[in-house]
Amino acid sequence: MNALGGTPIYILSLAVQICSFLLLIRLLLQLVQADFYNPISQTIFKLTAPIINPINKLLPTVGTLNLAVLAAAILVKWSFYLIMGLATGVGILDIVMYIPVAAFDLLYALIEVYFWGIFILAISSWVGTTNHPSVQLVGQITEPYLRPFRRFIPPIGMMDISPMVAILSLMIIRNKLLPILGGTVQSLVG
Repeated sequence: MNALGGTPIYILSLAVQICSFLLLIRLLLQLVQADFYNPISQTIFKLTAPIINPINKLLPTVGTLNLAVLAAAILVKWSFYLIMGLATGVGILDIVMYIPVAAFDLLYALIEVYFWGIFILAISSWVGTTNHPSVQLVGQITEPYLRPFRRFIPPIGMMDISPMVAILSLMIIRNKLLPILGGTVQSLVG
């Protein structure tokens, strides 16, 4: 393969990653009912609307879970496998088997969103920028995950260690449980 052979694949992969990340954030914003009028929320909703609006007609929203956004995020992740499979001559039935892999990729991205979201909240609390709209939005997204930790781990003096325990649990999930789940998903693909 020549030096430029990997560049189109990298660009395609990056575009899929960014698009699926935006869809995942939109899914989380709707799931936790974050501030819709936050400028970042507005931007994400406007950027993802061309993908979501047609699918919204097919899939309902159940409670606060927008199934259209979830399906779109999985399909966007899967589109990378579809394009790569078609380019290499893999059969369409084999490519369909990669839908669980795309869902697993999305689950891994979700773990990363929560990991880095909690990390951003911790840093912003030290710096004193907790009133910034982006930090408030991150706080709204991560709060449902942090709430059980805060309920069971009381603050030690003025120090709240529950975010550290929450991050530690995400690291255990990412490093111990996700590889097991990933191996199971990969065995389905063959």
